[in-house]
Amino acid sequence: MTIKPIYYYIIALTGFFGLFALLMLWNTVLVPSTRLPVALVLLVAVTPLLLPMRGLLNRNPRSCAWAAYISLIYFLHGTAEAYVNPDERLYASLEILLSLMLFFGSTFYIRFAGKQN
Repeated sequence: MTIKPIYYYIIALTGFFGLFALLMLWNTVLVPSTRLPVALVLLVAVTPLLLPMRGLLNRNPRSCAWAAYISLIYFLHGTAEAYVNPDERLYASLEILLSLMLFFGSTFYIRFAGKQN
C-alpha cells in the first residue's frame, strides 16, 4: 500500500496556511507586541512564508523544497518560544506542529511525486 503524493501535498498546504494564519493571529489579536509596531512584527514574521507561496500552490518542486527549508526557521522559533515563554507555550507548540507538517508534507511530496514520472 502506497500513499499518493497528493496527500503529502495536502499536509504541506495545511501546515503552510495554518502557520500563516497562526502567525497573523498570534502577532495581531492574541498577543500583540508592546515594544514594536505590529506591522513590523508581521513583516518580519510572515514575509518568509510568502516567498515560496506561488510555486507551492503550483506544485513546483523547487518551491516546495524552499518552503520546507523556510519551515525550519519557524520550527526553531517555536521551540525557542516554547522554552522561554511559558505563557505562549500553546501557540509555540502549534507553530512547531504546523512547521513540521509543512516540512514533512513538502519533503515527502517532492520525494514521491518524482517517482511517479
